[in-house]
Amino acid sequence: MASDRGSALPGSELDLETCQQRIGHVFRDPTLLVSAVTHASGARHRLASNERLEFLGDAILGFVVCERLFHAYPEWLEGDLTRIKSVVVSRETCSRLSEQLGLADFLIVGKGLAFNRPVPASVLSDMFESVVAAIYLDGGIEAVRPFIDRLLGPEIDKVVSGELGSNHKSLLQQLAQRDFGLTPTYEVLAEEGPDHSKSFHITAQIGPHRYPPAWGRNKKEAEQRAASNALSELQPPAETGDAPDDAPPPANGSA
Repeated sequence: MASDRGSALPGSELDLETCQQRIGHVFRDPTLLVSAVTHASGARHRLASNERLEFLGDAILGFVVCERLFHAYPEWLEGDLTRIKSVVVSRETCSRLSEQLGLADFLIVGKGLAFNRPVPASVLSDMFESVVAAIYLDGGIEAVRPFIDRLLGPEIDKVVSGELGSNHKSLLQQLAQRDFGLTPTYEVLAEEGPDHSKSFHITAQIGPHRYPPAWGRNKKEAEQRAASNALSELQPPAETGDAPDDAPPPANGSA
């Protein structure tokens, strides 16, 4: 690597072969990967840094995630899909995935700039988006889609189940205990589908009052959506945004 490009973080050796292994893509044009891991301080000029790649990668990431959500949840409203997407493609998520891949080991910075570990989250997030763009430019959408699906598919599942982002069950419990001194309960009203792929129709209840039920592809998902429906009734529309959702379950195999 030319010395005027800057240097890697202390202890790393700019091993692009190892970087490609971690990413899971072998570049036909390795200079794209070099650009993706080059901070503006380590580039000969800003056009050689990862800033332009970050711009493109952000758009590609949003498109692929939106496409996946559109097909995986054909009965969900736009508001539901937007909430999931906003968490999944957030800077926090991109930073965490960049750290998971160990991309900081390959970060090229200027000689006069030294990041103390851990590398700032904003830099890690930019690297992840830049790598997305680099893969796209090197191999097209069919190359970058598996990369995004592999890393962000589990993130989508976590958001849908309430493990990440807005946990509607937790919010409903806090509200119910605060306003009514009660803990919400959930009841399965119906089940559909084979044993290995059941969908559930579940309602949330606080005391004697039942709230609009919701379908989900598992109990966790249905309970989260039922809790969201209850919150929609209990909170002003401006706070919740969407009408209660009782869409039928997605067709088997649509995910």
